[in-house]
Parts: sequence; structure tokens; C-alpha cells
Amino acid sequence: MRTVHVVTHPESTHHVDRLVGGWFDAELTPGGERAAVAIAESLRAKVPEDVEIYASDLRRTARTAELIGERLGVTPVLDRRLREKSYGEAGGRPQEWLDRRFVPPPATGERLGHDEGIPGAETKGAMAARVYAAMDSILESPREHQIIVTHGGALTFVIAAWIRMPLESAGYVDFRGAPGSVTVLREDDYFHNRQVVTLAGK
Repeated sequence: MRTVHVVTHPESTHHVDRLVGGWFDAELTPGGERAAVAIAESLRAKVPEDVEIYASDLRRTARTAELIGERLGVTPVLDRRLREKSYGEAGGRPQEWLDRRFVPPPATGERLGHDEGIPGAETKGAMAARVYAAMDSILESPREHQIIVTHGGALTFVIAAWIRMPLESAGYVDFRGAPGSVTVLREDDYFHNRQVVTLAGK
């Protein structure tokens, strides 16, 4: 049986400062650090020593993974494919700057390749493709217990990849995860069904 714990990083400075995150390399706040330690202690009670940790390479996720790894005696593997969506020129700017310029996707039609009106921003399709590729790599490992530390937006495509949702169908999917939440995924050994056991829990 494989069990994957997906952690969304806790409070970061861009949350407090009301800045656009994405690839903007914000750090955990002091409260975020404390929350990461609490997550680490909770995971230490739930997972065995034989566990792998993967994380986005941005500072807020890498630090969360580092704190978890310290308590489990594991060095995290950093993978830039697990990053949040890039918002191009909006990254690090006030959220209101993005809100004034953002073009929402159409209700029907082309959504994965939709241009949101922000120069340099990543499309939903491009983000989904790289997160799917990261998940393919992670799940090649035979390890029964894995931890993935990522971002609230990227969580959607981690789960979509887990349940084998076709990439071309991912234009509408949205699994919400608050900062510092933990999603538990499990695959059984008999049917090889993949479950979402807990979505964005604590």
C-alpha cells in the first residue's frame, strides 16, 4: 500500500504582505515556521522512518520540507516542477495589481491555454503538465510512504495526477488547500485504486 501526504506550505510573508506569490520567492513567517514544526511533529507520529520527502524548490516550501525532514531524519529532494503557478510580471507585486489586470478563463472552450492578460504568466496547461511530470517521477519510486511539500495552487494538479485525470480534462479541476493543510492519498495493493483519504486536513 502506498500513502502520500501532501503538505501545502504554511503562512508565508507574501500572504501577510498581500503580495502575489507564484514564483516570487517569499519565506515562511515566524508563525509559518511554528506551523511547519507542528506539521512535522504530526507526520512523525504517522509515517515510518522509511519515507521520502519531495518539495518545490522555492524557499517557503523548501524550508517547510527541511523542518519535516529534520524530524524524520530525511533529506528532502527539491523539484522545481512542484512550484506554484508563475504569474510572470505580477509575481511579488501587490495582489490588487494582479486583480485589476487579470482576465478570468471562459466558462467553456479553451481554458488550459487561456491568456490571463499578465505578461510572462504561465498558463494553467503549462503548470498542469509540469506538475503531472513531477508526479510521474515521484510515483516511479517503489517507496510506500512519501511526503510532498508544495503550494495551494499546485495541490490541484498533484491530486489530479494522482487520480489519473487526463491532462486535457484538467481545465476545470480545483482542489482547494489552505496554507499548512495536509492531504492524504492512498493506493491499495489489491485493486490498486487511488483514494483521496483526506483533502486539506490538519
